[in-house]
Amino acid sequence: MSVSAQTKAPSSPQRPGVPVRRSFFHALRFRESYCAWIFIAPALIGFFTFYLMPAFRALYISLTDWNLLRVPKFIGPSNFSKLWNDPNFWSSMKVTVLYVLYNIPIQTVIGLLLAVLLARLRRSVILRSVILAPYLISNVIVAIIWFWMLDPLLGFGNAVLQWIGIGRIPFFSDQQLALPTIAVVNIWRHMGLTALLFYTGIQAIPKDVYEAARIEGAGPWRSFFGITLPLIRPTMVFVLVTSIIGSFQVFDTIAVTTVGGPNYATRTIVWYIYENGFVNFRMGYASALSCALFLCLAIVTLVQMRILRSGQSDLG
Repeated sequence: MSVSAQTKAPSSPQRPGVPVRRSFFHALRFRESYCAWIFIAPALIGFFTFYLMPAFRALYISLTDWNLLRVPKFIGPSNFSKLWNDPNFWSSMKVTVLYVLYNIPIQTVIGLLLAVLLARLRRSVILRSVILAPYLISNVIVAIIWFWMLDPLLGFGNAVLQWIGIGRIPFFSDQQLALPTIAVVNIWRHMGLTALLFYTGIQAIPKDVYEAARIEGAGPWRSFFGITLPLIRPTMVFVLVTSIIGSFQVFDTIAVTTVGGPNYATRTIVWYIYENGFVNFRMGYASALSCALFLCLAIVTLVQMRILRSGQSDLG
């Protein structure tokens, strides 16, 4: 046997059941990876073009003074210092948080109850279609319909209230009722989607778990709180995270109905960003407000996922 063959280190055999670790670039050489990248390429291109690049662009603009007509002037973090001392910013954030508190609990509870109803009436396709129908309508059209229905003079809703003796109520023009009314409109539109998501989570629960609970003498309420709620926690996390992010970004309903009024009672943070950017032409400050909103949403999302233990599942 030659010396080179004796000195050559023996290759260590791979243990069965232990996956071989390959680098990211090494995986690209496999034929299956080419197919995967072809399928996800449109989504990646859209993400980089319409999300990532505008985000970095907004971050740069937030460090400038720009009125959309002249070349942006770099001013550093001055916009963020101004933001911190801006009472209108904190007022709009307060209105936004109040809207979230109006919207999310009621929408989540109604969606969960509708999901349980759908689970009991599994063959009712018509019921599922009716519940989901409001979400299929454009949010602007929904806002216009409700704005006309609740008009204090010509609205059908106020005509019914007057007929039963309550009297006409200026829902969208009353400072105390405008924000809750907008919340009700958006709850009505989105509760069908929330119910459908919860219904999907309930359908994933094994039926044997309910059968065992029924044998042990558990009633409907005990099964709901002891089985359904814990086992749909991943769905609950998804619904709460997406619903809260969407509620922080409410804009179109306000633009159609109250335009931030009355007396700034519905001026949310997104509406305040719109005012600064496209009404007052302070695009740099509006971009700084957008960055602050992004940071708030990131913190809120991380807190929710940590509290609700999004990375764990109760389904064994």
